[in-house]
Amino acid sequence: MNTISRCLCACAVALAASAMAAQDVTCKPFKHYTDRVAQFAKMPPVDSCDIVMLGNSLTEFGGDWGKLLHSPVVVNRGIAGDDATGIYHRLRQILPGRPRAIFLMVGINDISHGLTASQVASAVEKVIAAIRRESPSTKLYVQSLLPINESFGKWKLLEGKTGAVGEVNSLLSAYCKDKGIAYVDLYSKFVRRGTNTLRRELTTDGLHLSAQGYKLWAFELRRHVMQLTR
Repeated sequence: MNTISRCLCACAVALAASAMAAQDVTCKPFKHYTDRVAQFAKMPPVDSCDIVMLGNSLTEFGGDWGKLLHSPVVVNRGIAGDDATGIYHRLRQILPGRPRAIFLMVGINDISHGLTASQVASAVEKVIAAIRRESPSTKLYVQSLLPINESFGKWKLLEGKTGAVGEVNSLLSAYCKDKGIAYVDLYSKFVRRGTNTLRRELTTDGLHLSAQGYKLWAFELRRHVMQLTR
């Protein structure tokens, strides 16, 4: 993206919404959330040239997604510990800029809160509906939840929840198909063959990803990003 094009995009955003409206987030459930929201508020606002990676710790810990996806217009808006409600309330930092695309991944923390698969899917669908309503020009990609590996024994709130991940994915996949929304199946690429368990070489602790895991994730998304930026 050249400088002139990016400036034109920024001007369009300025006409569409004020900076204050874009940065006002009222949901503040925990310190890291508020710290990250404050950090985002100090950054250049999301504009119509940007591709937004939106999610929880899995997204945040990816770091420089622009580097991973070979595109300078990709921005990281992940917050460790975030859930569908938290993301819903901070969409006002993102949607006024009418980003080019959003890659959304959310739900694993909702599962850890004890919600049923149906409840998790409903919460995610609320986020999806808000994005489509408030920024219809944005290309939305709903990414499947990634599998977990309970053999690490680290995440007590996710004990016995391996199957729930697949259930949520089935519900989200059906919803996206019905609504004509792009659904990116990462789950099947991350499970060990013949199981619903996250491959050990792709994770550091049964939930979060290793460098190899991020490499695989980026590989699966890169073709979509290339289509957006060519």
